[in-house]
Amino acid sequence: MAKTAGGWINGLIGVAIFAGSLPATRVAVADFDPTFLTCARATIATVLGLTFLLVLRQPRPEAADLPSLALSALGCVIGFPLLTAFALQHITSAHSIVFLGLLPLCTAAFAVIRGGERPRPPFWLFSIVGAACVVGYALMGNGEGSLKGDLLMLAAVVVCGLGYAEGARLSRTLGGWQVISWALVLSLPIMLPITLLTFPASFVHVGTSAWIGLAYVSLFSMLLGFVFWYRGLAQGGIAAVGQLQLLQPFMGFALAALLLHEKVSWMMLVVTVAAVVCVAGAKQYAR
Repeated sequence: MAKTAGGWINGLIGVAIFAGSLPATRVAVADFDPTFLTCARATIATVLGLTFLLVLRQPRPEAADLPSLALSALGCVIGFPLLTAFALQHITSAHSIVFLGLLPLCTAAFAVIRGGERPRPPFWLFSIVGAACVVGYALMGNGEGSLKGDLLMLAAVVVCGLGYAEGARLSRTLGGWQVISWALVLSLPIMLPITLLTFPASFVHVGTSAWIGLAYVSLFSMLLGFVFWYRGLAQGGIAAVGQLQLLQPFMGFALAALLLHEKVSWMMLVVTVAAVVCVAGAKQYAR
């Protein structure tokens, strides 16, 4: 029971950290190229993660762990950041939030396929209703869209769900921060060259806010958030704790309103309560 409760606490901390990614990214891309930002944040996080691995003398992953590490890196380090960066060239950030409501379902689906979890039928009902609440609210808030942008966001959510599920499976044996650190190291041969190729000729135009945004997505979004998130998924169950992702869009909206002075409507508060109820209901039937 204590382990399960710890899983939900760690998962909630992870989600809260990830919720700050959108406001930080919006600030950063004002002065940084999206491709450079995506690859640079992974490269910076890799340096930090590799330092931790070496200083704490962590053993290398077994050969059998490499496929799962590669899938985790593909989904969380490369796929989701890059695909969302491309998608946001065609759709607004508000419209992209629509697809975050589908992330818990993708995570749960891959947990069933890859992790062997078997939640009870009511779990899926609560999950679908919760996702529908999030998607419905986002659609009411912004009807603009693009087929190309929507497909890119859908692909981003699918690969991210796979990355979450694979990382959580490995966290049970390797540990949460070790998994994301090794995944970052595995992705470095791809991310570092792209970082160098897209390196700005000058940083004169880069403001303080953009530097803070880059620091946040590099340290928190790309590393520390996964430490809590993977640990939470491993402790409380991938399908169960994964439902906390339903809260991420609304945490992001709240941060956007606080930091970017965007308007918060009463409907957002109503749908947030509905999402919380669905998360609580899914928790009861997760196992």
